Amino acid sequence: MQTVTDQPSPTAALLDLRRSIDNIDAALVAMLAERFRCTKAVGALKARYDMPPADPAREARQIARLRTLAEDAHLDPDFAEKFLNFIIHEVIRHHEAIAKQSSESTVK
Repeated sequence: MQTVTDQPSPTAALLDLRRSIDNIDAALVAMLAERFRCTKAVGALKARYDMPPADPAREARQIARLRTLAEDAHLDPDFAEKFLNFIIHEVIRHHEAIAKQSSESTVK
C-alpha cells in the first residue's frame, strides 16, 4: 500500500506533467509542420492545374470527421472545429499565395 510519503511532491508532480506537456507541444509542432508540407504540395498541384485554393465540400467533411474524432477522444468538438478552421484558413492562404506565385511565374 502506498503512503502519502511514497507519492511525489506536488512540485515534482507538476514538473512531470509540464515535461509531458512540453513533449506533446513539440510533437504537435512537428505534426503541423508535416501537415503543412503536404498541404503545400496540394497547393502546388492545384495551382498547376488551375484548381481553386479552397474546397468547401472537403472542408465540411473534414470538420465533421474531426468533430467525431474529438467526441471519441473526449475533447470538446467545438474546440476541435475551431482548431481545424484555423488550420484550414491558413492552408487556403498558402494555396492562394502559391497560385499567385505560379501565375506570376507563367506571365514572365
